[in-house]
Amino acid sequence: MIQTDLSEFGTLLIFILGAIAFAIVGLTASKLLRPNKPNFEKLTTYESGEDTVGTAWGQFSIKFYIVALIFLLFEVEIIYLFPWAIIFGDKELIASTNWSWAWFAIAEMFIFIFILALGLAYAWRKGYLNWVKPQQIQTDYKSPIPESAYKKYKE
Repeated sequence: MIQTDLSEFGTLLIFILGAIAFAIVGLTASKLLRPNKPNFEKLTTYESGEDTVGTAWGQFSIKFYIVALIFLLFEVEIIYLFPWAIIFGDKELIASTNWSWAWFAIAEMFIFIFILALGLAYAWRKGYLNWVKPQQIQTDYKSPIPESAYKKYKE
């Protein structure tokens, strides 16, 4: 009987290779089995069942991207803080290092959070988080429906 001991990384590598092989086999099988009959209707752009109007190169406000980037920044912060909190909560590790490791770890995290807070303060100060609110425009339109008809639905 041959016994091989895989390390933790060997086991992980086997799972990664298995996942890649599963994806390749599945995609190849679906390409071979599915019917391939393209026509004009199938190749047109689908947008919620409506025909598209104009090009896809519309302009968006840069505010959307900045808010998304700031959101991603703080999501990545959580990725770094969570493992630190788990390890920092290990009482045996802290006790075995005579608290020197604990003070270093907490100082390191306060510096990390301080740098992120500085970045947030900078974005706030520059006005990147201010959202321009649209102005209400009053119209001169006079409705043929009397105001008393609306009062019945306001209550």
